[in-house]
Amino acid sequence: MARWLLLDVVLVIVFAAVGRSSHAEALHPLGLLSTSWPFVVATLLAWLVGRFWRVDRRPYRVWPEGLVVWLITVVVGLGLRVLSGDTAQLPFIIVATISLAVLLLGWRLVAQLVLRRRT
Repeated sequence: MARWLLLDVVLVIVFAAVGRSSHAEALHPLGLLSTSWPFVVATLLAWLVGRFWRVDRRPYRVWPEGLVVWLITVVVGLGLRVLSGDTAQLPFIIVATISLAVLLLGWRLVAQLVLRRRT
C-alpha cells in the first residue's frame, strides 16, 4: 500500500514542478516545497479519510478510491493554498483540477487495465 501512496505524492510533486517550470520559476527544493505542500498534505488527508492502507481497500482503483484521492487533493489543496496566503485564480483552479485528474486518475486507469489483462 505504501508504494501507491508514494506514487500519489510523487505525482503531486510532479504537478507542482511542472507548474513552477511553466511559469519560469526555479525548481530548487524550497520553492518546490512551498508550491507542493498544500496538495501533498491534501493527498495524505485523502488517504487517511479513505483509509486506503486497509487490506480491504484497493488504492489503485479509479472508483471509488482514485476519485476520493483526486477530489480531496484538489479541494483541500486549493483551500490550503488560499489559507496560506497564495492565490487560486479560476485558470489555476481549472488547470490544477484537470492536471491532477490526469495524474491521480490516469495511473489508476492504467493499473486497472494492466490488472485486467493479467486475469
